[in-house]
Amino acid sequence: MALVSVALLLLLLRQPLSNWLWPDTRAQQLQADAASALQQGQLTSADGRGARELYAAALALDPDRSEARQGMAKVGQQALVQAERALEKRDYAQAHRSIALARELAVPRARVDALEQRVREREVGDSGVDKLLAQAAAARKAGLLDGSDNAALPLYQRVLALEPKRTEALEGREDTLADLLQQAQTSLARGELAEASERIRRVQAADPGHVDLPDALAGLNRAAEQGRSRADAELRRGRLDEALEGYRAVLATMPDDERAQRGIAAVANAYAGRSQRYAGDFRFSDAEKELAQARRIDANAPGVAAAEQRLVQARQSQQRYGQKVPTAERQRRLDQLLADAAQAESRGDLLTPPGDSAFDKLRAAQSMAPQDPAVRSAMKRLLPAAQRCFESELRGNRLSRARECLDARAVLEGDGPAVRDARRRLAQRWIAVGDERLGAGELSAAQAALVAARELDPQASGLGEFADRLRRASAAN
Repeated sequence: MALVSVALLLLLLRQPLSNWLWPDTRAQQLQADAASALQQGQLTSADGRGARELYAAALALDPDRSEARQGMAKVGQQALVQAERALEKRDYAQAHRSIALARELAVPRARVDALEQRVREREVGDSGVDKLLAQAAAARKAGLLDGSDNAALPLYQRVLALEPKRTEALEGREDTLADLLQQAQTSLARGELAEASERIRRVQAADPGHVDLPDALAGLNRAAEQGRSRADAELRRGRLDEALEGYRAVLATMPDDERAQRGIAAVANAYAGRSQRYAGDFRFSDAEKELAQARRIDANAPGVAAAEQRLVQARQSQQRYGQKVPTAERQRRLDQLLADAAQAESRGDLLTPPGDSAFDKLRAAQSMAPQDPAVRSAMKRLLPAAQRCFESELRGNRLSRARECLDARAVLEGDGPAVRDARRRLAQRWIAVGDERLGAGELSAAQAALVAARELDPQASGLGEFADRLRRASAAN
């Protein structure tokens, strides 16, 4: 049994046994691979197979491994050797890359600076700065500002790397950056936020102090705000694809924008809500389709878990009440459920107690005959009770109970504007309760209120601010 448990653990973790039981063996292998890469001249590689990356991985497993540190120093020395060879071949781009690597690996600065100066002097003599300036000016005139080695901005930057004080290059770069910002403004006017953002960030990287940059950044922020507002409006109208596209456009501009991130979670919740409604009608294919879309958008959105649970419950309900039985028996069961629902309704047990309420009886009847006129009529008759229940519980600040009434209302009414407004109101009440609990120092209660509000409306006004306050308070403890 113990061997089976170990095998299962290894299968789940998907890691070699040596990684867990003999980490030193793994470090030795990494070090051997690094030495081989160094011998082959593969000093660094984006795929992690370069000598630098392999020695770093070995050090991560065992920071005290002196052989790996010595190997890393050898990589730096070899980088200088490669830079010398590249200089001999007049491969100046490779020479600069090797020098940069040597500098990153803490090769003595005097040696690196001396070699870099030799490279620059040779490059100036070979390339002809005047020729580069002419090429840059021609590229700018042709509208080729950036994006390739022959574009104006890279050419001007190449000249400035050789002669940092060259006036023509400084002025040409300034004009090119101004042209890029003008193109960004045009992209903003067209609503092309990603293109505008890319150009503005390029200017910011080249010259953070450019005189026109603050206005461009302000324009980008305004456009992002407008994009968020449009996406919010699409979401309120139930146009989920359009809302998702809008939020993603904002994130392409500002990857850390929390409002847009919450908007995407809200779209996922909306798809999950559709899944729940389809599950309630026992339209399982449609429910699975909407749930899959919600998962693709944001698998961690609160509504996804709720939709998964509702789908399981609906299938169980169908199996319990919808199994194949003779027609007469099926009708007898349906009539009995409708009678039980009517009795519960007459007692006032509309939504409670669980299992014996009018709502639960009608849900069971719906699982047997979703399109039966009597079932649909009874469900429709129950809607005002669910609406009254929600309003009453909300007024009494019984928020968990209000959520139950709202869930029933959503099944009976669908996720229309009225239900979405009710969700927003309930989320706001949870935020208020959370603020109160936070002020009293009850962090766990405040966290529970935050979770409840997020599940209802990830875009609720004040939710982000409340989450920030709770995060700071939790960190302080």
